[in-house]
Amino acid sequence: SVGIGAAVARALVQHGMKVVGCARSVDKIEKLAAECQSAGYPGTLIPYKCDLANEEEILSMFSAIKTLHQGVDVCINNAGLARPEPLLSGKTEGWRTMIDVNVMAVSICTREAYQSMKERNIDDGHIININRMCSAFFQCISPGLVETGFAFKLHDNDPERAAATYESIRCLKAEDMANAVIYVLSAPPHVQIGDIQMRPTEQIS
Repeated sequence: SVGIGAAVARALVQHGMKVVGCARSVDKIEKLAAECQSAGYPGTLIPYKCDLANEEEILSMFSAIKTLHQGVDVCINNAGLARPEPLLSGKTEGWRTMIDVNVMAVSICTREAYQSMKERNIDDGHIININRMCSAFFQCISPGLVETGFAFKLHDNDPERAAATYESIRCLKAEDMANAVIYVLSAPPHVQIGDIQMRPTEQIS
């Protein structure tokens, strides 16, 4: 609903796509949808409340999409979170939360999107995974440091440390990620784009 997800959703709506944007809270998506409508973009942004850590809610969302919009042609897995839970000293619950969103949700959404395409004989669909550094096309976009609210959630008790993350170099912007997604989706059917790695020119590692 913010950062890369919001930028990608806006870009897709600008290009005329019908986008179902999901988040645990849809307030920000509803605001973005209203902005897109006011701007006269040819596409539509449809907010959908869904906790991606909950499989039942994910399955319910895909069922609703099938009922209301026939199915999924493009699935962009962008949701991700981090907790300050190191391997040697972290809490199991923190790991479980990260795995539920960063691994399980991606796997479930990928499976459901693929099945939706297969049922309708969609052979030019796309599944795009936004990381942190077949008939359906699977792409992986791996950015370096992107200026979003991610660091502030990771270091929620230390906002100065979070701010310093983005002040050290000129970071990528969420719009850069959106442009990469549009590039992938704009490729002709006979072209399959593989992994895309992108980072700020000043980022060493």
